[in-house]
Amino acid sequence: MEYRNIGDARVSALGFGCMRFPLNAEGGIDRERTIKMLDEAWDAGVRYYDTAYPYHGGESELVVGEWLRTKPRGEALLATKLPLWIAKTEEEFRNLFAEQQKKLGTDYFDFYLMHAVNAERFETLKKMNAFAVLDELKAAGKIRRAGFSFHDDYPVFEQVLAAYDWDFCQLQINYMDAETQAGLRGVALAKSKGVPVVVMEPVKGGSLADPPEEVRAAFDRLHPDWSPASWALRWVAGLDNIAVVLSGMSDEAQVADNLATFSSLAPLTDEEKAAVDEAARLYRARTRVPCTACRYCMPCPAGVDIPGTFRVWNHGGIYNDEAGARRQYQNDIPAESHADHCVACGKCMKVCPQHISIPDELKRAHAYLTGV
Repeated sequence: MEYRNIGDARVSALGFGCMRFPLNAEGGIDRERTIKMLDEAWDAGVRYYDTAYPYHGGESELVVGEWLRTKPRGEALLATKLPLWIAKTEEEFRNLFAEQQKKLGTDYFDFYLMHAVNAERFETLKKMNAFAVLDELKAAGKIRRAGFSFHDDYPVFEQVLAAYDWDFCQLQINYMDAETQAGLRGVALAKSKGVPVVVMEPVKGGSLADPPEEVRAAFDRLHPDWSPASWALRWVAGLDNIAVVLSGMSDEAQVADNLATFSSLAPLTDEEKAAVDEAARLYRARTRVPCTACRYCMPCPAGVDIPGTFRVWNHGGIYNDEAGARRQYQNDIPAESHADHCVACGKCMKVCPQHISIPDELKRAHAYLTGV
């Protein structure tokens, strides 16, 4: 196992993400399998374990706390997060922090993050006096290192990074998301400020683990023994200023594959980097509609979420994930904004820089996303 540094902490390059544990028949965490998986990772040298208050409906912190009590506390590096959509005042911050200490059975957190910061939650942080509370908790030894996970655009990341003396930050980075959210610009900015980066979603929530045939072939020409997930993890781990790469492991095979990857970690060669670039190109060639989400077409007079519909349709096509795209369509886009409400007025087409035949494409998208 390779180790890197976040300040004075020696962290394993592979971190165990605790949001996708295996489930039992009742839908809760399969404790026996999960404990065995955590133990296997520990025995292989993994020392960074990342959970959060809402993971598994609150059960993740309990299970991680149960497991943590079997390990030397000084060696285990524990990260958890404050949900800013629940704790919105200083009092709620303090109460929830105390609850997390109890659930995890620890007097201190090695890494404590403000969870899923965006522009709105950044304002919440400032209003709730969060930075002063963090300083107080750090001075008391209850938080060793303070950070934040981030989900918004680069300009917001600049503001958040400059607002406090952060010890680390957590960003969504993978070879298909190098320019989305904070992206690689954010990684470089964090480095310039002396802030190490923990990476989340390096395999894009599993979307890069089971690629279409042409993408897999691009990888197999060089390393048929490397899984597609291993390629994604190696690419991220080789970036500058990356301290930990988190992987949300949900079964024993994923644990074994990730441990194999990080036991033989080396910077990608130019030829291997070219293979990743080719994989990204092949993925993007599967785009269904060339929508850039510029939103010139919005608001739609009929209430259709045009860029949202095209986004989930493209996800299904790019990652060969029709079921996932359909779930996103149903869960993320209100029914009244679905594409079947399009009246083909043509207003959107007059302003679309990509000259997309939007009403026709919306019909195709809705058919794919509903099976109708």
